[in-house]
Amino acid sequence: MRSFKSLSGVAAGVLLAMAGGAQAATTPAQFTVTANVAANCLVSTTNMNFGIFNGVGNLTGTADINVRCTDNVGYTVALDVGTGGGNIATGRLLDGPGAETLTYNLYSDPAHTIIWGSALADRVPGTGTGLALANEFTHQVHGQLLAAGNEGAAVGAYTSTIGVTVEY
Repeated sequence: MRSFKSLSGVAAGVLLAMAGGAQAATTPAQFTVTANVAANCLVSTTNMNFGIFNGVGNLTGTADINVRCTDNVGYTVALDVGTGGGNIATGRLLDGPGAETLTYNLYSDPAHTIIWGSALADRVPGTGTGLALANEFTHQVHGQLLAAGNEGAAVGAYTSTIGVTVEY
């Protein structure tokens, strides 16, 4: 009787080994991962303060336009005439008390020879190097308020808000 039990145990082992040896079928597949980088620019500014005007001395001031753009994206920075009005070519205006104004202008160079405006020829160009803060480029705006033409200004605070447009 013992030999019969041994034979049935061996048969069960062989059947289990055969069942465990069966291979599952596989079919490979692939998928593609993509991303598109869009052109983008970020801009921030600082204010310009000419200080106290006494009617006899010229004043100068600076403001910064900080630009970060996607790598290799070309851009231009345009400045509008401002809320005070005037004319970019002949002088922007600071609004003061009543109908009083002060004439000034904004330039892309510290010598005050290249007026910074909104026409394509008056814009300042740049090329982005990436959107990280370390890639920020500072464009300095140079302002000049001449005594000549502003001698009759009334006492008070004068202001204008300049629109900055970064086109890319």
